[in-house]
Amino acid sequence: MSTATTNTDPMSKNPSDPKIDPKSYQAPSKLLSGRTILITGAGDGIGRAAAHSFAASGATVILLGRTVAKLEQVYDEIMAKGDTEPLIFPLDLAKANEQDYQTMAEAIEEQFGQLDGLLHNAGILGQRTSIGSYHQAVWGELMQVNVNAAFLLTKSVLSQLKASADASIIFTSSGVGRKGRAFWGAYAVSKFATEGLAQVLSHELEETTNIRVNCINPGATRTNMRAVAYPAENPGTLKTPEQIMPAYLYLMGSDSRGVTGQSFDAQ
Repeated sequence: MSTATTNTDPMSKNPSDPKIDPKSYQAPSKLLSGRTILITGAGDGIGRAAAHSFAASGATVILLGRTVAKLEQVYDEIMAKGDTEPLIFPLDLAKANEQDYQTMAEAIEEQFGQLDGLLHNAGILGQRTSIGSYHQAVWGELMQVNVNAAFLLTKSVLSQLKASADASIIFTSSGVGRKGRAFWGAYAVSKFATEGLAQVLSHELEETTNIRVNCINPGATRTNMRAVAYPAENPGTLKTPEQIMPAYLYLMGSDSRGVTGQSFDAQ
């Protein structure tokens, strides 16, 4: 999976337009009008910003997260702006099983008939320690949330995504998912797995469906997870989640049609 804005993967048959830089993309008004987009981890941080950005661009967003109060707050904020009414779907990715995801897919099918976008944003950091000191239970929970949940959720809604004329799946990667670094443990390994899952899925779908699959690395962004990972860092030096939304809009909108199997940086 290429990390540039143009595709260097010889297996891909869909090179991106080199004139478009996702980091500085200027989205047309109502870019996502009429689309239904599911966002995991929508209660705060980048997920919350994406929910606002997609809704402001005309999409109906499905807010998936563990904490109902946070989802309700995002719902209220979107409604206060006069954007399309979102839906709330509470789900704890650490505990959800295949039937839970199937129930959600059936609800989407019943209400919308299709799904036009899926942003895998939810994730947990785990321990910042050596492999030799890593706790098995923490490792297992992180892999469940960061990797297994993404697999199960994607699998459950593939039929709804295939029903769309122009569907996009975005996985959230990381710089430590491209080059391993000491003491990033399960988080780094989970992001390597995420890149691999996206590559496999993109190659499976690009010839037979209208679904494109890409990864995005948010980079150093002012989020709670970043603050935990770098407690001594001044958050004022970092971009806010809202400031990195151009790349997300590009990958979710029709201007990225035909772009698949790539890994982008949001900043």
